[in-house]
Amino acid sequence: MRAVAEDRLPNTSEAFSKHIDRCLGCRACEQVCPAGVEYGQLLEASRFELLTAQPKQDLAHKLLLFMLRSVWTSPSRLRFFFSASRLFRDLRLAKLLFRSGIVKLFSSRAHLALALLENSRDQLNVKRTQYVVSKTDRPLEHVMLFAGCVGEGLFERVNTATRRVLEVNGFEVNAPRDQVCCGALHAHAGDLEGARKLARQNIQAFGGSEPVITNAGGCGAMLASYAHLLHTDEAAAFSARVRDVSQQLGTCEILKGTPIDERTTYDASCHLLYGQHAGESSLRMLTSIPNLNFTNLEGAERCCGGAGIYNLLETEMSARVLQEKLTNVQATGAEVLATGNPGCQMQIGAGACLNGLALKVCHPVELLDESYERAGYYE
Repeated sequence: MRAVAEDRLPNTSEAFSKHIDRCLGCRACEQVCPAGVEYGQLLEASRFELLTAQPKQDLAHKLLLFMLRSVWTSPSRLRFFFSASRLFRDLRLAKLLFRSGIVKLFSSRAHLALALLENSRDQLNVKRTQYVVSKTDRPLEHVMLFAGCVGEGLFERVNTATRRVLEVNGFEVNAPRDQVCCGALHAHAGDLEGARKLARQNIQAFGGSEPVITNAGGCGAMLASYAHLLHTDEAAAFSARVRDVSQQLGTCEILKGTPIDERTTYDASCHLLYGQHAGESSLRMLTSIPNLNFTNLEGAERCCGGAGIYNLLETEMSARVLQEKLTNVQATGAEVLATGNPGCQMQIGAGACLNGLALKVCHPVELLDESYERAGYYE
């Protein structure tokens, strides 16, 4: 990066592009850098440099840019895309095609994409019908929920669980209708202008001073970086309001639920851990489940290889990173793995599926929601 900035290395060189492309962007290096260099921001700037200097011409990258610029920035098109994806998943077509292996004959990436989509499915099957939270004498605090594009599109149950858990703990939740994608995928791909456009829309949608609650590590880290992305006082004020749901619950005495017997482990989302510095908050949230059959996961702080859509662009490297994670998960004997990011849920779930492991993957707030459901906190 420095060599390119100082014109000692051309920004079209293979050495530069190879290094930047293969980086997961997990930001773990930031935690051990004695100078406190925010490498994630430098990585995004470098990918912008690459996108400007030498846009890739292969089909995967062309399709990526088309989706980011023509679909992800249009709420109506994005809703249609996710509606079609959900229908394809819920009709079991993704599962059927994946198990048939036909797609793999033509494209290993498409085969992986089917596994990822299939593993966005609800794996806990908690009853989440229309509900009224039981009365509480706790004073209400108003918060605003960032639903997220993938969250609302494929993981609506996590948003429902987040809302229910917050409400039963005394928070009044509002989700602004005009919110859009956080822009993380754009920034990671080097499309910083696309990310800025979305950031401005979100800042306007989330007017006010209430905490902005997320349940996705990637989204939360991106929202928290709006200050750097836009360099305005308004963006800085917005970023300061961003909290993961586990951080928000940490501001009160969390209600205890009822026990869950299945052996459970926890994997930290990189962006939740290194971007929002909230990895331990999710662990504390899980302690609100009495007598949880919990076992620690070795290497929980290491990346699973998902990294946005890194798994679809750098499939070989992603698979190597994931294999270490799966080996450690298998060693725990866990039946359930909780992780605080939808991309991580799909990545680890798909890996388990591809390797024949019996593993349910969910968000920590889903487990707490299930515990509350069993405890009768919802009417």
